[in-house]
Amino acid sequence: MTETAAPGAGTTAAASKSQQAYDAVKARIVDGSYSPGYRLVLGAIAKDLGVSVVPVREAIRRLEAEGLVTFERNIGATVAGIDPTEYLYTMQTLSIVEGAATALSAPLIGAADVARARAVNAEMRECLEYFDPVRFTRLNQDFHSVLFEHCPNPHILDLVHRGWNRLAALRSSTFRFVPGRASESVEEHEALLRLIEDGADADEIEQAARRHRSATLDAYLAQTNH
Repeated sequence: MTETAAPGAGTTAAASKSQQAYDAVKARIVDGSYSPGYRLVLGAIAKDLGVSVVPVREAIRRLEAEGLVTFERNIGATVAGIDPTEYLYTMQTLSIVEGAATALSAPLIGAADVARARAVNAEMRECLEYFDPVRFTRLNQDFHSVLFEHCPNPHILDLVHRGWNRLAALRSSTFRFVPGRASESVEEHEALLRLIEDGADADEIEQAARRHRSATLDAYLAQTNH
């Protein structure tokens, strides 16, 4: 007896390949394998992923809608650049709201939380030897999450999460552009932890957290201006 495919099986398979292509291309954009301005040749990507051009084209359209890809006349699809103005505004805002969230969290951060943050910072220190900016950025978010997640004000916490999500959408691994800033960041993390352990007042912790965030922005702006 001849078997027949289940209704919709072809559609599901096509959708799965499209998702596979989308996930693969987006991952390469996010980790920097496909850098800003990189030309996305559909045939080459399709061959690399072992799929037809159709799901790759669909994936590229989705990424264009998300702002990660642009189409240029006579060139085709290319990886979009990072908008420096949007990055500036995001980092400025995040320095304010994350500083406040960290200060409000500080009285609620226990010894176990400090130990967890210090362990993450130790991983970041190890990461400096064979620098991987994408991994370093991920660990950096893990570190700061420990410091602000106890914030009792849900509105401020929501703004912090929005800021980090916006940085992710910008594919902002700032440390790729200013790797020298990474070692300074690790030392500033330790200083923040000591302030929290010593029970420093809220204003001191908030200002230290804000300076820490602003220093990364300043390093990035100095590099791009140069």
